[in-house]
Amino acid sequence: MSQQSISILTLTVMASATIPACRAVGFDGAVIATTGGKPMGIAMTAATTGSALAVVTHGTAVVETGAAIALGAPLIADTQGRAIPATSLLQVAAGATPVTSSAANGTILAGGDSPEFVFGDALQPASGAGEFIEILLRR
Repeated sequence: MSQQSISILTLTVMASATIPACRAVGFDGAVIATTGGKPMGIAMTAATTGSALAVVTHGTAVVETGAAIALGAPLIADTQGRAIPATSLLQVAAGATPVTSSAANGTILAGGDSPEFVFGDALQPASGAGEFIEILLRR
């Protein structure tokens, strides 16, 4: 599969810091700096502080990887805005007993994002950090 980056919606933001191309960009115009942080989208090109930057928010995008990634893996951002596989914090570990609460009434995570914001799925695998793969962005 080629790296096509088929954008359905691209927004222009002012870069609030230096941004490398193909990295996850937050709503503040900077590279995502916390693992699992919520990105606005992926930078199409590099940008310097104060310059206009095109950010792909919907469709497919080419992103730099921060680790090995399997085809179809759900992705989160690392501390440098690179794509890494989600760690599945909300899954019950093998052999563990799931616990439910009738008092919670299903509102434990209501109104908020999960601890890791999954922003896309890998359309190509990567064998390690520093590769560029096409991903399908999700909202």
